[in-house]
Amino acid sequence: MSFRVYVAGIAAFACSWALTWWVRKFAIRHRMIDTPNIRSSHSTPVPRGGGLAVVVASSASVAALTAVGILDARLALAILGGGLPVAWIGFKDDRGSVSARLRLCVHALAAVWTMYVLGGLPPLQVGERIFDLGVAGDVLGTLAIVWTLNLFNFMDGIDGIAASEAVIVAGFGGGICAVISGTLAVPAGSLTLAAASAGFLLWNWPAAKIFMGDVGSGYLGFEIAVLAIASGRDSPVAPFVWLILGAVFFADSLVTLIRRLARGERIYEAHRSHAYQVLARRWSHRTVTIAVILTNLLVLIPLAWTAATHPAWAAAITGSVLVVLAVAVLVLGKERDNGQL
Repeated sequence: MSFRVYVAGIAAFACSWALTWWVRKFAIRHRMIDTPNIRSSHSTPVPRGGGLAVVVASSASVAALTAVGILDARLALAILGGGLPVAWIGFKDDRGSVSARLRLCVHALAAVWTMYVLGGLPPLQVGERIFDLGVAGDVLGTLAIVWTLNLFNFMDGIDGIAASEAVIVAGFGGGICAVISGTLAVPAGSLTLAAASAGFLLWNWPAAKIFMGDVGSGYLGFEIAVLAIASGRDSPVAPFVWLILGAVFFADSLVTLIRRLARGERIYEAHRSHAYQVLARRWSHRTVTIAVILTNLLVLIPLAWTAATHPAWAAAITGSVLVVLAVAVLVLGKERDNGQL
């Protein structure tokens, strides 16, 4: 990894930490406060919108790395051209109320822009074969981006969980990609995103002094999805590495979505029926966040490395991980069936 990338990472961390302090003051002054209600997982009012610091620090890093030739222009355009509108609509929602339809339109346009700029979904390796999905892949990639940016919003429901997930997924996703591909662009963007998330995490660690808000969660999910897709240009198994690293979030959000659809609930309405939220009420925010971190460190990172170093197994490992975690979510979210939510 280039010395300039490490410098950019340190700068992103410091910038994010300092900006979070400023955003917290701004949020308190302008009454951007998350007041607890029946669907909240917290019990005291907390300022929100702190993810703006991550957006600024990460975006500035992308621009700087592009200026010195480490990030290619296509990747920078994909991240900034789509990520900033996603952050903007999230910030609007943090300050007031934005319709679900408008949010979805912005998210969809950002995803379409990204797929166009990146040239579509790269070929993927499944077993011993490499498949180019063509137009179907472009559609799949667009849906994956929209889903990932929204799942970070879904999973940003207790202190520290979304920011710590971003640190691990971006940090190790970029690190593994650096080893298997030998390229610098995606790892550099990943490192600075992880660093910016870490700077914010110091303020968001339980008990949180500020919440991320939609401005940050949407941007994080979007940039992680873009980096995962872009990594496929360098290695046909790299996207599976990112899927494995983010499997806790993918499994919980997907199982919860299916269960809510089966019950006829409005999926765009706020709720607290995710498995991690159930566990947070049973234990604590800190305990659940640490449990997710340990799952990532002790289980998912070794499996992601195995997938990266044994390409023929990558798709099978990814599918197996998601199935096992989906079962775990069903078991751990059992409290949702007793009518308490």
